[in-house]
Amino acid sequence: MNAQPSTLNNSNRTTQSSQQESQEIDLMALLGALLDRKLFILAITGVFMVLGVIYALYAAPVYQATAMIQVEDNSATVPGFDDMSGMFESTSAAVTEIELLKSRSVIGEAVDKLNLDTVVEPKLFPLIGNRAYRSFKPSSPGELAESSFGASSYAWGGESIDVFRFDVPSFNIGSEFVVVAQPNNQLTLLNEEGETVLTGQVGQELSNGIIELTVRSLNARPGTEFIITKRDRLNTILDLQTAIGASEKGKDSGIINLTLEHIDSVYAEKVLEQVAGIYVRRNVERNSAEAQKSLEFLEVQLPEVKKQLEFAEKRFNDYQIKQQSVNITLETQGVLDQIVQLETKLQELELQRLELSRKFKKGHPAYQGILEQIKAVKKQKDDLTGEVTNLPSTQQELLRLTRDVEVSNQIYTMLLAKTQELDIVRAGTVGNVRIIDHAEVNTSKPVKPKKALIVVMATMLGGMLAVAIVLVQKALHKGIEDPSEIEAMGLPVYASVPYSDHQDQLVSFGKLKNRKATQANTILAVENPADLAIEALRSLRTSLHFAMMEAKNNVIAISGPSPGVGKSFISVNLATVLAQSDKKVLIIDADMRKGYLQKAFNEKWENGLSDFLSGRLELKNVIKQTKVPNLHLITRGQVPPNPSELLMHERFSKLVDTIKEHYDLIIIDTPPILAVTDPAIVSAHAGSTLLVTRFGQNHIRELELTRNRFEQNGIDVKGVVFNGILKKASNAYGYYGYYNYEYKSAK
Repeated sequence: MNAQPSTLNNSNRTTQSSQQESQEIDLMALLGALLDRKLFILAITGVFMVLGVIYALYAAPVYQATAMIQVEDNSATVPGFDDMSGMFESTSAAVTEIELLKSRSVIGEAVDKLNLDTVVEPKLFPLIGNRAYRSFKPSSPGELAESSFGASSYAWGGESIDVFRFDVPSFNIGSEFVVVAQPNNQLTLLNEEGETVLTGQVGQELSNGIIELTVRSLNARPGTEFIITKRDRLNTILDLQTAIGASEKGKDSGIINLTLEHIDSVYAEKVLEQVAGIYVRRNVERNSAEAQKSLEFLEVQLPEVKKQLEFAEKRFNDYQIKQQSVNITLETQGVLDQIVQLETKLQELELQRLELSRKFKKGHPAYQGILEQIKAVKKQKDDLTGEVTNLPSTQQELLRLTRDVEVSNQIYTMLLAKTQELDIVRAGTVGNVRIIDHAEVNTSKPVKPKKALIVVMATMLGGMLAVAIVLVQKALHKGIEDPSEIEAMGLPVYASVPYSDHQDQLVSFGKLKNRKATQANTILAVENPADLAIEALRSLRTSLHFAMMEAKNNVIAISGPSPGVGKSFISVNLATVLAQSDKKVLIIDADMRKGYLQKAFNEKWENGLSDFLSGRLELKNVIKQTKVPNLHLITRGQVPPNPSELLMHERFSKLVDTIKEHYDLIIIDTPPILAVTDPAIVSAHAGSTLLVTRFGQNHIRELELTRNRFEQNGIDVKGVVFNGILKKASNAYGYYGYYNYEYKSAK
């Protein structure tokens, strides 16, 4: 009862172990693929590193202007609650000031003052012009660098232009114009089509009714060009908002650090200083706004009060002249003093009411309080006015005129004093922000480019790109590199033939390289019998010895899925190895279309298989003795128009029946099965059929189609020869790794 769970557990452990092993092999294969392409990876990495170095050397340096502003918190706190303020979340005053500083209002004023929406740049020579322009250090004001390569239209160093005004219509916003320096301090403005738009003297206002240009100064040789562009104002403001960095130094410190990066250090310093100055000025104006508004109100009221005073004095003087200098009595003087005080008080309250009406609604308690005070003063005034009715008419009129003069005088004096007081308050107003450090640039240490970092990043990018390319190529390339994949299809691998240097000299993917026709030994098994590839073919010879025991005859047909797999190389060297073992061997080139076995034996293709099958020659006339003992050859012969029909002729059957009695082994080299049907016809007469597939070239699907093509013709493929194995890191741990060992005697 306990055995079954134990067996299941063992099975599960075995499955898990095999899965882990498979994963490890995959990782090793990936690592091996990278090692195999290490030269490619190093080359790509090196190219990117060189590009990174070039960019770091020629990239324009970026300078950073810095400034510091202090924001003082002038908000009042409740006594006794200062220590509790940290218990609650609150917005730092610096955060608010940062938003105000980077507002479109402040930035826009800086753009307008500095004319930042007009961009003027000298035209520089491609690639090296920027570095040449920056490297030039004039020894005297106005000195210009000599032009190189005869390119006088480019700026090479020292050129400058100061544009005061440049206005274009809305449809030309963003368009590039060209200012060309002319002799005698003249200039020409060209549009994008190269047409002349304006021409004139530097310092003059140039206009054609649509485009206006004023250049303050121009320092350049005649023919030098400058690119001038009128940018959209809003986009210029938004870009500058993004470019200016503002951050609070520490929490609730009230210290704001401002930064601006630009390739022109003067530009960065000038713009940042202008923005900081505008912001501080506006902060002062914001804090003195209340005094300014009150002052504006009083400045409007003063002329009116002065007119009233002058009118009252004139009426008083006229009345005294008319009445011959009548004076008021002591009783009337007492009433007059009281009325003047009430009138003055009433005017003060009325001024306060007007000021409050600009701040609060009529229902506000402060406003209602002023109304109550005005009502009370008016009541007192009415009571005194009732007493005046008991005085003589002359005294009443004199009292009224004197009252108007003194009240108007008191009000005018009060307003004048109030105006001076507010003017002093406005002038003495100090904002809650101030510039600690003015904008400045350290030109000796540009912030960009970081040359070392650029080179490192470029090198890493090149390495990662090269690795990615290798891995993608491996993923897309499905060529067979492991014999176990072939055996998984049910096809035995009779031999795994490694690639060799001698093989590279004799044959390259099934075709011989340029060799002298007079050279006798062009067979690897003859030139280098100890080569690893030949040792593999000797093992194939041993395997065939046992496989041929069950074959119907001693004929072996060798084919392959596609051209270039090395089947002719296998056929020639296998036949040579068999002949060297005292076997009488005949090799036939059945590829009557493109066969070239004759080249390996330094023979001619004439008088070959096609000549016999066509009946032009007898068998004895087509069999050739090679320089390899016990090895005979039948070449392809003339290229016939119908190779398949010739192979289906009964003369081919008679050929096989005849020669199999006179040779120990017969090897027939056939064309690729997926290209033509000839191999199926030949294999029908053979006792064994072998397929040759090449390392990394043929796919599993291709091999399956090859086997199916033979099976459709009733032919059973005996096995596969895995040819051209390369010693790679990705297959170093594979099934066929032992073939890489060499075992020979020391010389």
